[in-house]
Amino acid sequence: MTRPIVHAHAWMPSSPCSDGCLPKNPPTVGRVVLVLRVLLALVAFGLLPLLVVLGVPFPRVRRSLTRIGARTLLFAIGIDLTVLDARSERERSRTAAGALHVAGHISWTDVVVLTAVQPSTFVARADLVDWPVLGRLARAMKVLPIDRARLHELPGVVDQVADRVRAGGSVVVFPEATTWCGRAYGSLRPALLQAAIDSETWVQPIRLRYLDRTGEQTTATCFVGDETIGASIGRIFRLRGLRAEVEFTAPEAPGGDRRDLARRCEVAIRRDDVYDPTVHEVMAEAERSPMPPAVAAA
Repeated sequence: MTRPIVHAHAWMPSSPCSDGCLPKNPPTVGRVVLVLRVLLALVAFGLLPLLVVLGVPFPRVRRSLTRIGARTLLFAIGIDLTVLDARSERERSRTAAGALHVAGHISWTDVVVLTAVQPSTFVARADLVDWPVLGRLARAMKVLPIDRARLHELPGVVDQVADRVRAGGSVVVFPEATTWCGRAYGSLRPALLQAAIDSETWVQPIRLRYLDRTGEQTTATCFVGDETIGASIGRIFRLRGLRAEVEFTAPEAPGGDRRDLARRCEVAIRRDDVYDPTVHEVMAEAERSPMPPAVAAA
């Protein structure tokens, strides 16, 4: 299934990343390991929605089962997981009873990685529920769909997010609004962060990176350009030596200005990252292009 390209208004997200961002000749696994991965993934995909449903009457049980299912799926994909958390107990307590989680967006694997760390509700593209395999998982996790071609629906999504965190839930948003390769990235759009301000809820920035077997940041998992979801799944399942690194930084107070909140979160999740637009030729032109008024106002 391909991702439809719709440019209904200037606020529509777009990324200059393409298949040229992918590493050349990355290490891959053999055929036997690939078959075993696929079989384990099928089991995990089949059980995870069932585990979510079985745990509905018991929230703690549901979260534990969901985390186990996601970690099994992550193992099947072949991605190791490292969690870095230097927050103090006081900082952790600020997001213990519901919070808005903010992360950069690289791939469909982001949802699996973050669920393996802390099961949450995700705000995701509306057509995700129609995707093969991943759509079933999305429906089971009750994602909050957002159709970015319909700008008038955005306030309703913000209200739903605010209601979830007021009720003590954790909601993950990807304010870049589309996927980038990881070495280049987009600015965080502030619109969805209004939910934290409306609900007076702390925001948890999350720094998400994918590393290769040498410990260097890699673009191998990125889902960008014209690649279909099927092709992406098939390619990533063959990769070897990948590790996802999830870092929880100090929570950010909601404040009263979503643009300021977006800037603070961006500083937190981009710490030590080096943006080099010359790595992607088309990015240099994108950087020179003026930001559409609708984007600046979002």
